[in-house]
Parts: sequence; structure tokens; C-alpha cells
Amino acid sequence: MPKGKGNVVAQNRKASHDYIIVDTLEAGIVLQGTEIKSIRNSRINLKDGFIRIRNGEAFLSNVHISPYEQGNIFNHDPLRTRKLLLHKKQIHKWETEAKNAGMTIVPLRVYLKDGFAKVLIGLAKGKKDYDKRESLKRKDQERQIQRVLKNR
Repeated sequence: MPKGKGNVVAQNRKASHDYIIVDTLEAGIVLQGTEIKSIRNSRINLKDGFIRIRNGEAFLSNVHISPYEQGNIFNHDPLRTRKLLLHKKQIHKWETEAKNAGMTIVPLRVYLKDGFAKVLIGLAKGKKDYDKRESLKRKDQERQIQRVLKNR
């Protein structure tokens, strides 16, 4: 199965607009209680999420997983920081790349693979405003070309 092509639950479309994605990596997420049920119901928002590396561990921050509606008093905190499951070598490699090149690590999509929630993370470089305008122009031109070809 290709990277990030399981049962996609949520996508971070803003990331492709704001960043140039240099590299991607699949990681597992450490979840509590009813969080997996909320993810299966697509009640997750990656829009403002980012990955922070501390003490040789990767953490997913600022990702909102809504409380499970049929849950009880043991529901989780929606914005809590969640640990990512990666190999030490991968964490060290990405940490050095992010620090040296001035890049950031962002979540791109969350999907279910063999019953487990996985997150596709990307090593990203921020776009300037003129880059964003250029990519919007290119996307608009491609859309117009597809429209013309479809009408033929």
C-alpha cells in the first residue's frame, strides 16, 4: 500500500498551500480511551497542527480530536499533545534537518491502516507570499485546461 493511502480520515489542505513538502514519513499515534472512536468518525482537525521534537521523542501538538459523543466522564482533552511512534534514527534525522535548514514538521493526513490510526507527517519549508500566488495561478490554469479538454 502506498504511503498515506489507507482509509483517509482527515487531510491538512492548508499545509500544501502554506508549505513546500520536501519529505514524508508515516508515524503511529499514541491515543487515549475514546480518541480512536472519534478519529474513526472523522472528528479530527489537522489545520493548525505541528510536530515538536523534545528529548528524542516526537509529539503532535495543536491537533483537535473532538470528544466522543457517546463517551462518559473519561473523555479525553481535545487539544492534548500526543506522542508519535517513530524510530530513534528517523527522529534524529528529521530533527537535524528541521534545525539546520530552518524547516518545520507538519501533519499532512490521518488515516486508518489495519485498524490503527497513522499520521503522514511532512518535512516542510515555508512558502513566501509570491510562491503562494504562483501556485494558485498554476492551479487555476490547470483547472481551466481540464475544463476545456472536458468540453471537447
